[in-house]
Parts: sequence; structure tokens; C-alpha cells
Amino acid sequence: MTFYFCFLFQFGIMYSKSVAQSPCEKRCNCWEEFKFVNCSRAAYNYIPRDIPLFTEYFDLSKNNLTVISRGAFRSLWKLKVLLINDNNIDFVGDGAFSCLESLQRLDLSRNKISIITSGFSTGLGSLRELHLSENKLRSLGSRSLQQLDNLQKLYLNKNSISFIENRAFSRMTCLRKLHLGENKLITLNNGIFSMLKSLEVLILEGNAINSTELNVFTPLNSLVILNLVHNNLKTVKVKAFLSIHTFGTHILLAGNQWHCDCDLQRIFRKLRSVQKLFLDDYFNLTCKEPRELNGYRLVEVDNELCIGETVTVLIITFTVLITVVAAIVMAERKRKKHTGKHWSEDSDISYDSQN
Repeated sequence: MTFYFCFLFQFGIMYSKSVAQSPCEKRCNCWEEFKFVNCSRAAYNYIPRDIPLFTEYFDLSKNNLTVISRGAFRSLWKLKVLLINDNNIDFVGDGAFSCLESLQRLDLSRNKISIITSGFSTGLGSLRELHLSENKLRSLGSRSLQQLDNLQKLYLNKNSISFIENRAFSRMTCLRKLHLGENKLITLNNGIFSMLKSLEVLILEGNAINSTELNVFTPLNSLVILNLVHNNLKTVKVKAFLSIHTFGTHILLAGNQWHCDCDLQRIFRKLRSVQKLFLDDYFNLTCKEPRELNGYRLVEVDNELCIGETVTVLIITFTVLITVVAAIVMAERKRKKHTGKHWSEDSDISYDSQN
């Protein structure tokens, strides 16, 4: 239905334009040879209507737009790039981009969008790059981004996202870069990255992540960079990283709340021995706990972390050994004493009998 509506509307517009070509909007600059219309910084609080049909690149950034209604760009069916960043948009209606079948890049960053509705992605089947950074998003539902089958880059950084439903990215089998940095994620649950088999770069820097489930990274068969810098990790689960099957994954872990102990040493020793994983910033990992190691680099205390445990084990082993030896000695003494007494008693009896 949406397709036919767009087609009829475009046909009517094309017919009217063939009779008399409309001029470019007064506050905009139009370059037909470049198929480019620039309406940036023009103080618009509405979507300008007199935009030439040839337009493929439309810049509406840095205006005063607050709402993008359904079919707002229905006459611009040739659009490939649409920039609406740096406005005051707090609502995007279902089907707002429904006629933009050729759109490849959409920039909505630095607005006030708090909800992505189920109809947001309608008509965006050709989109390759979507910018939603620096908005007010708090969660991502499983139906919010369902029609972005060809998306390759998704920027969701600098929002307030604390929850992502399983399968929120399930249709994005072509996605290569996902930027979720500087949000409010606390844990990474199995299933949130399902179907992202083409993902190469996953940025989770600057969240509050303190744990990851064991199989959360398993679907990421093409992962090259995993950025977990500046989170709240105190330790990591070896199996969570071993589940990454890509050969040559670079993992960034600096700036976390590392609790430096013998267990952490063993974990990183194991991870560093895995040929397919590269801990690029291992030498910059800094201890947060225990207090006496706060500020020390892990590599500086690496050889000392297990000394206390080793000494304790040695002391326990030595104590057990001494106890065992002492028990053996005592048992031997009792045996000899018992044997000696028995011999003496037998001797006395024999002597008396002879007399």
C-alpha cells in the first residue's frame, strides 16, 4: 500500500513539475549538476516543500525541526543521503521515510529522540548507514529496527540505552559496524547479538558493563575489533572470549575496575596464549582492587599475584607433610614399644618356668 501511495504521489509531482519547474527554496542552495540541496542552518521548523525532484543529497542539519511526520519526504524518492542531525527532533512518526526506497545514509544524530517505533524503518530497505548517536534512547525493542536488512553501519553511541531486547538486531545480517559506546548497559545477555554474522567492529566503550554471559559473542563470526574499554569489569570469563570463532579478533579492555589476584592472572595468561585473540592493550590494564595495588599496571604485579597463594599452598603442604611424618613416627614408636614390652614379658615367663 505504501509503495502505491508513493508511486501515485511521485507521478503527480513529476507531471506538475514537467509543466512548470518549481524554484529552489529561498533559504536553500540547490545544485542540480550535483543533485545536492543544502538547507542547513536555515532556521526551518518544518520540512521545506519546494525541493527539486533531482535531489539525491539533502542537508537539513542544524535547523529547528521537532517532528518528522509520516511521509514527510515522499516527493524525494531519489534521495540517497539525508542529513537531519543537530535539530530538536523528539518524535519520528511511523513511515516517516516510507518513500525513500533509494536512501543509503540517514543521519539523525544530536536530536532528542527517546523512542524508536516499530514503523521507523518502513521503506528503509536500501539503507547502508544510520546515525542515531547523541539522542535520548533508553532501550531497543525487538521490532524497532526490523526492516534494515542491508544496513552496514549503525551508530547508537551517547544515548542512555540500558536495555536491548533479544533479536533487536536480528535482521541486520549485513551489519559490519555497531557503535554502542557511552550508554548505560550493565550486562550483556545471550541473544542480543544474534544473527550479526557479518559484524566486524563492536564498540561498547564507556558503559557500565560488569558481566557478560558465556555465549553472548558466539554469533559474531566475523568480529575483528571488540572494544570494552572503560566499563566496570572486575574479571572476565575465559569462555566468553573463547566462544569467538574469528581468527584474529582484537580485544580492548583498558580502563576497567580490575581486581588483580591470582585468578585474574591465570585468566589473562590463558587468553594471551590463544592464537586467534589479541589483547592489544594488555600492558595498559590497571588494577583497581585490592587497595594496595590500586593504580599499578597488571603487568607490573603479574609475577607477584600468585606468590601469596603459592606460599600459602607450600605452608599447608609442609604442615600436612610434617603432620603425616609425625604420625608415622609416633605410630612406629608405639609399635616398637609394644613389641619390646611383649618380648620382655615372654622372657620373664620363660625364666620363671626354668627355675
